Amino acid sequence: MDTRVTKKKLGLKERYAAMTRDLHWETTYQPMDKVFPYDRYEGIVVHDWDKWEDPFRLTMEAYWKYQGEKERKLYAVIETFAQNHGELGVTDARYINALKLFIQGVTPLEYYAHRGFAHAGRQFTGAGARVAAQMQAVDELRHCQTETHAISHYNKYYNGMHNAPHWFDNVWYLSVPKSFLEDAYTGGPFEFLTAVSFSFEYVLTNLLFVPFMSGAAHNGDLSTVTFGFSAQSDESRHMTLGIECIKFMLEQDPQNVPIVQRWMDKWFWRGYRLLTLVAMMQDYMLPKRVMSWKEAWEMYAEENGGALFADLARYGIRKPKGWDQACEGKDHISHQAWATFYQYGHATAFHTWVPSKDEMDWLASKYPNSFDRYYRPRLEHWAKQAAGKEGRWYNQVLPMLCQVCQVPTLFTEPGDPTQNSMRETTYHGMKYHFCSDHCKEIFEHEPKKFVQSWLPVHQIYQGTCYPEDINPASPGDSPVREVMRYYEVQAGQDNGDFANSKDRKHFRSWSGRMKPQGMEE
Repeated sequence: MDTRVTKKKLGLKERYAAMTRDLHWETTYQPMDKVFPYDRYEGIVVHDWDKWEDPFRLTMEAYWKYQGEKERKLYAVIETFAQNHGELGVTDARYINALKLFIQGVTPLEYYAHRGFAHAGRQFTGAGARVAAQMQAVDELRHCQTETHAISHYNKYYNGMHNAPHWFDNVWYLSVPKSFLEDAYTGGPFEFLTAVSFSFEYVLTNLLFVPFMSGAAHNGDLSTVTFGFSAQSDESRHMTLGIECIKFMLEQDPQNVPIVQRWMDKWFWRGYRLLTLVAMMQDYMLPKRVMSWKEAWEMYAEENGGALFADLARYGIRKPKGWDQACEGKDHISHQAWATFYQYGHATAFHTWVPSKDEMDWLASKYPNSFDRYYRPRLEHWAKQAAGKEGRWYNQVLPMLCQVCQVPTLFTEPGDPTQNSMRETTYHGMKYHFCSDHCKEIFEHEPKKFVQSWLPVHQIYQGTCYPEDINPASPGDSPVREVMRYYEVQAGQDNGDFANSKDRKHFRSWSGRMKPQGMEE
């Protein structure tokens, strides 16, 4: 009888090596450079792919087990939330509009990121980087699904959530997040990782997931906060992948340093402009507020990001070019964004409103150097106007968009919040406009890419955003009305003033709360 031999169990490090590097092979029927052509054309030099290390040493075997348990807990909470009519437990129906913007603009980005990481993972010669990127691709797909499931419950009861994929491809303000990821995944694999894993995930993601999810908890939205905290553990790995990618490139060859620095300059600024929507959500769309955008920026960007760039200084990396302007803008961007969306509230797929006096007092306490001086007078004027014979005012003139970030040119000059910031350049005889020096610089480095930008306002003026049976030049036709019909946004139902919305009416009727918290009758 043979003696039974107990096989030695592999340790974490050995198991990780067996499931990554040991699965790699050199091709013979085609040269490696031909099979993996895209991890070289950006100019990044890699001498030794085995230097790529995943601190988590995560394998697919462990990944499925770990994530499966998380998913079971998440969906149990979502089901409990639905059975107990959680849609009525939120502070008031204004909060739902933050979820509308989330499902419209954030959730599609998760799917875009999934596509980008699947593509990037295929392009890396190194097995460790391939596996890490492929697992993040699965993460992003899961996030898209779980966000959709979590928020879909609200879609049964409130407007503005039912057509998110169509709106993401067409509606003007959603071109901001859409252009960010399309710009990222049409770059090379290393630039994509710098854009998403580093600049957004590592430097900026906490500004979305931590304060906003805390806000969801304080506003009674158990479904969304459960998803948010479930995703946050994934984000920690994504941050690790981002910093690993940066350090790997910097340590491989000195000529990688200027390339990485340029990417950091570009993608920090692009991510910062994208977060304008998040700043507005945090300061204006949460009935119960946890922290201001300014406080969140100081904590998660200035403190954490500042420490990061101090660490990267030993590689020859400095802070991104737009860092100082972003830190100055913390006093202004949320107010400027909300003012813009209030003016164009008839052309959105969510409701807007003027904050109550108590809410303006809160904003004044958080922004003592800017709110009362620059922004309260305008909001009070609009409130008085809406209460009078004139009724609420809407801007019928389409705004100028930045060619790069595609945000309306709503921002002000650094150091002077009374002057709009506008830049322009000429390329092949055509003029292009920008919101800042940094967007202008990004364009001038890659003009052939950004002349292709699909700008919604330009498309409207060119007549491509109307139903086929409409001639926008016909007398009596309303261009804005017909554009909204093309967008498939129901006027007065999905958009407009919150005070007259069906969402408010239904919430008051269903919940028995006749006066939503913080709103004046």
